[in-house]
Amino acid sequence: MSKRVFHALNKIHWSPLVCFGLAWLLMQTEPMKQVAWRTLDWRTNLRVYFQPPADPRIGIILFEDSTEMNVLSWPPDRAYHGALIELLAQTKPAVLTWDVILDATREGDGDQKMGLSVQAAESAGMRVVTGSVTNADLVEIAPGFDGPTRPLTDVAGEVGSFYGDDYAIVPFPQLRAASAYGFVDAPRGLDGIIREIPLVVRIGRAVYPSLALQTLMAYYHVPADKVRVRAGDAVYLPTAAGEVRVPISDSGMYFINYRYDHDDLRQDFKTDTYGNVLVGLNRRFVEGVETQVVPDYAGKILLVGQTVTGKADAGPTPRAAYSPLVLVHANVVNNVLAHDFARRAPDWAVWLTLVAIGYICVWLALTRSLMLLTTVSLLVFVGYSSLAVWGWVFWSLWFPWVGPVIGLTSLLFIVIGRRVRQEQKAKQEIKGMFGSYVSPQVVEKLVNAGQPPQLGGHEADITAFFSDIQNFTTFSERLAPDRLVELMNEYLTACTDILQSEGGTLDKYIGDATVAIYGAPVPQADHAYRACVTAVRIQARLDELREKWRQEGERWPTIVHRMRTRIGLNSGACIVGNMGSRTRFNYTMMGDNVNLAARMESAAKNWGVYTMCTEATRLGCAAHGGDRVVFRPLGRIVVKGRAHATPIHEVVGFKDELAPVVRDCFAEFAQGLELHYARDWDGALDCFRRSAELESKIPGKAPGVMSNPSLVYIEMIEHYKVAPPEIGWDGTYVMTEK
Repeated sequence: MSKRVFHALNKIHWSPLVCFGLAWLLMQTEPMKQVAWRTLDWRTNLRVYFQPPADPRIGIILFEDSTEMNVLSWPPDRAYHGALIELLAQTKPAVLTWDVILDATREGDGDQKMGLSVQAAESAGMRVVTGSVTNADLVEIAPGFDGPTRPLTDVAGEVGSFYGDDYAIVPFPQLRAASAYGFVDAPRGLDGIIREIPLVVRIGRAVYPSLALQTLMAYYHVPADKVRVRAGDAVYLPTAAGEVRVPISDSGMYFINYRYDHDDLRQDFKTDTYGNVLVGLNRRFVEGVETQVVPDYAGKILLVGQTVTGKADAGPTPRAAYSPLVLVHANVVNNVLAHDFARRAPDWAVWLTLVAIGYICVWLALTRSLMLLTTVSLLVFVGYSSLAVWGWVFWSLWFPWVGPVIGLTSLLFIVIGRRVRQEQKAKQEIKGMFGSYVSPQVVEKLVNAGQPPQLGGHEADITAFFSDIQNFTTFSERLAPDRLVELMNEYLTACTDILQSEGGTLDKYIGDATVAIYGAPVPQADHAYRACVTAVRIQARLDELREKWRQEGERWPTIVHRMRTRIGLNSGACIVGNMGSRTRFNYTMMGDNVNLAARMESAAKNWGVYTMCTEATRLGCAAHGGDRVVFRPLGRIVVKGRAHATPIHEVVGFKDELAPVVRDCFAEFAQGLELHYARDWDGALDCFRRSAELESKIPGKAPGVMSNPSLVYIEMIEHYKVAPPEIGWDGTYVMTEK
């Protein structure tokens, strides 16, 4: 790892620990625990669409509003409960559990009837379980045990930490003498929802089973002394199919895997009404109506509850705002029968994993692109959220969601924010360095490349661009300084706008001269084409400016109306980069090909043209622009300081803008050039004289024009006629000046 990365990492090494540490501490507060429960409820409701049906061995009998209105009012005489027990016994259910407190505070003749009915049902093989509840000061459970209910004796752990109290409200004497009872205690959370239930309950120092556990003991025929209770581990029930393990906390609480409820979409447990069952079974077994359908209760666990409006044992559940609370016990029984237990992912494993992922994000923030960091962060967020959702939906595995999301979000805010701040700083450095002489599009590419400006250069294939105003010294003499500045600003602005719009990089201004680079700092395969297009557009824009200045009348002297600029271009390998001192440097270019481009600009005057380029530039332009840009071959020259000849060309303009007379001119010129190389001076002279008449830039007619290629060659041939070149001459012209 580089020193830069190491130092940056050293500065933010604390961020994953702090972010996830604070998130974990936040989740220990009660309000955030409630938020976490709510998100679990949302997942529980989503799970409804994917979960299997409830265990068919469980049935619900509800004493609800229709029973009260049409059959009995609540609470009925207990003789009716006894009658229902006798009738249900004939359908042979395995267990009948009453989620009702049938205590001795309301005695009547029906108590004896119900007690006898329970005895008869137990003798017939149907186990009956009734409800009791802890209480602070009413009824003490007598140590003599006047019925089948016994405390659980094989208990390991601190009994004092179990949920419970010193006393309990128990069933009336005849009932508790005939049947076992279990505790219906179901403490609500702060939001009123029951999500955990005590599977074992402490009364004094004795430990008793809950209503659900007593129901399961009755179903599996497990006596109290065979049940093993291990605080913080589980309650173990020995059955014929093997020992059943039901997990509990240190306080004996069981985390309900709440799946099934009554809502508008479906009834998850098969449910009948108290009135329908009582009346229907009475018609079948007492009145002897053979056509009466008998419910299939054989071998099942039936739970009786009540939900009469105004008297209802009902409330909010993880799945509904208002449900019969007998469903809480039914879900616990269903969990055990189906071995379908809710589990919590270990907090230490989850949080340590998230801290490790946090450090990966920090590393990405320091060493990789912001796009990759954002993508990975999004994947982590979506991945963990999906794990939290589908882990609960398909495996009943509860991954903490709210806290990790808070920790992850805060960490990403820090690392991405820090990265964005760093990149913005780097962008400002790049924009500060290149913004004044590179087009906004090029600056954007530089910024996106993410490479800060550094001192040094590298070799790159570019096109160098040089331009200079013809006879600029005269302008300086004729114009006052402020007017000269105004003129140059307008001219240079026009040139620079075109240059940058074509992707060029402004190297520098040297008085009236403009130096530019195509192909760096952002590589451009078509740099030669861009440079040639720029030259054509600048010459056309200068034509417009001359007309504009001319129409402004006396504001500008005639010399301004005749302003011309010469442009030289060359393409090839050069050194480009930030050059200068370590405290002050400029982005520029250097090399032999740069010098040759400068020679093209100065040599253009000798050949009577205003834009001249080398063969390399022409070929590069044609490779990417086809024949859109038109060139006129001017011959071969050897510039001062070089030994080899360079073919040169005039950059004429765009093909679709050339007049036919220009094409005729070029045809005559090309023929004259061939005859010139063949030393046919008279033939060449005739061709060049004809092309001179067709030239678009003729001295005295075109503003500022002093010569053209045809006139240059006429003068050159007249000289050769008097002083022919030496034998072996191949048409190359050797320049003696820069």
